[in-house]
Amino acid sequence: MFRSEGALEKRLWLLCVLAALSFLPALHFYYVGEEAIFPISSIEMWHENSWLVQIMYGANVRHNPLFNWLIMLFSAGAGWKHVLVITRALSVLATLGSSGMLFWLARRFSGDSPFALFAALAYLTFSDVALYHGWLAYVDPLFAFFVFSSIALLWAASEEDSLRLLALSAASLSLAFLSKAFTAYAFYGLAVLVLLSQPKCRRFLLSAPSLGLAAAALALPLFWLSLLPSQGQGGRMFAEILAKLAIPGLQAYAVQLVGFPLEAMLRMAPVSLLAVYYLLRGRVVKNDADFSSTAFWMAFANLLPYWLSPQSGIRYILPIYPLFALAFAGVLWRIGGQALKISLRWIGGFLALKLVFFLILFPWYQSHYRGENYLKAAQEIMRETAGFPLFVADVSSSGLSVAGYLDVLRLPQAPLVFPPAKWDSGYVISYTENPALGKTFRTFKLGGDRLFLLCRGEACKN
Repeated sequence: MFRSEGALEKRLWLLCVLAALSFLPALHFYYVGEEAIFPISSIEMWHENSWLVQIMYGANVRHNPLFNWLIMLFSAGAGWKHVLVITRALSVLATLGSSGMLFWLARRFSGDSPFALFAALAYLTFSDVALYHGWLAYVDPLFAFFVFSSIALLWAASEEDSLRLLALSAASLSLAFLSKAFTAYAFYGLAVLVLLSQPKCRRFLLSAPSLGLAAAALALPLFWLSLLPSQGQGGRMFAEILAKLAIPGLQAYAVQLVGFPLEAMLRMAPVSLLAVYYLLRGRVVKNDADFSSTAFWMAFANLLPYWLSPQSGIRYILPIYPLFALAFAGVLWRIGGQALKISLRWIGGFLALKLVFFLILFPWYQSHYRGENYLKAAQEIMRETAGFPLFVADVSSSGLSVAGYLDVLRLPQAPLVFPPAKWDSGYVISYTENPALGKTFRTFKLGGDRLFLLCRGEACKN
């Protein structure tokens, strides 16, 4: 198939580099979805000198702020006008970091650099990673990087009896918690359960030094929450988890049970579809001792809670994407020959389609339907409201996007906040017409949404 192993490795390196570079066009897209949450909250935290409490529109949203810290650090240096690009760049770097950690893990276990490259490439070309969640300015890629790194280091530590790697694993787990939520410990705990099924790993993980490091890692949330004002942040994070257990209806739950694994397979295409195809054809030689099998069971154990949860979303399983990539790559690599050749053709074709999407189709969508109009609406609101107080009461994705642009356009003025209890004159950005807030002054059509600029007092005569 390939003239030599060196030729295969060069081709894999080339495809990995192309997969990494293919994220660059996304850095300059207009706001997508609820991306503005972290730029807005980071600007507000910087303006208010709030490092422990994440605030948005002047309110404590009771989420952990590690992602905000990184955004604040780099935006303060490069200039806040670049906050969206910086936030997206951090997400992309986290995605590339996950692929790098996957390469490290696969090469450490297999001793085979070409296979490790193939596993990293499989992850970078998961459709969901490449086209959406791998570059969006959400916290999920950073959370996924730290969660997966903690699991990878834990696994390597267990195989090599290394307390140093286990300490790094505990540190990465702590950073995962500071990035997002308690669910980091659920991912980690289920990975531990899988490793405990293996005698060698069990002896190491149940040793006194290992248990001591585990206790230290578990103590971090208590220490962190003790630093915060008593505003129920821990309760808020637990409540969000419990809310996903509420069954919206039997029909909706049935759709979840059937649709979630199918959606996950499509989100992990193309390698997921190829691996399943060859498994169904019986082309794979089973090897229960193979580490890619352990990767699959770790991933599957962590998939189950989200699959069985009545209310869930694919982005929540981003931390286990690299484990699935390792499992799928192991299947295709063991077959080799024609299967590997076809896999690389599919991956190459997918990257070509991604570039067409990023360079032509999505920019057209943003300029004609939803994206550029957020910035134009912000510019018009800036002109219309000059000299008057401006507030925001719109937490929809379109409202967040417009507010995100306004916060930057208004610098060095204070970021937008919710309207106070009493105010006499000014403007409010609202998702609906609301006479209690003010009289409708302007209406903006933003894709399928509408945004209303309301006024009070002298501002209505402007």
